[in-house]
Amino acid sequence: MSKRVHAWIGLGSNLEDPLEQLARAVTGLATLPDTTLAGQSAFYRSRPVGPQDQPDFINAVVLLETALSPETLLDHLQQLEQAHGRVRLRHWGPRTLDLDLLLYGSETISTPRLTVPHPRLAERDFVLRPMLDIDPEAALPDGRTCRGLLAQCTDNDLKRLEPPITTGLATPPPSH
Repeated sequence: MSKRVHAWIGLGSNLEDPLEQLARAVTGLATLPDTTLAGQSAFYRSRPVGPQDQPDFINAVVLLETALSPETLLDHLQQLEQAHGRVRLRHWGPRTLDLDLLLYGSETISTPRLTVPHPRLAERDFVLRPMLDIDPEAALPDGRTCRGLLAQCTDNDLKRLEPPITTGLATPPPSH
């Protein structure tokens, strides 16, 4: 049996019913070959990074336990994005689904296709906060803690959606 590692995946959507997009994406991630869903954060609403002329994003993080290689996992993430109608029209623009490989075990990867840890992970409250939902002691391979990084992050007006969102919920609860 292949070695299994923890892979952290960031999810985001701001088009075509983002709550449903993320719920379906979590289901898709849980059914990847040689992979188990080990943890899931709450869903969060945040302002967009980059162009502000687009809807707010819904974000979450999942923790997978997988025997897939990083590149094979990336292929599956991109296939899931395509299945959700992902079109790349502009950098940091609106999207139906964005799946980012944030961390892959304790590996540092730098290839033309893949950089792990994700290059902007340390700057994004909408990634760090959900990671802490899953593991309050989460850290990057270099030892920096997600809690410490979150304390230094830009505020993207992050709002936790309560109660936890499920596919049966038609609209998000009001944020405070």
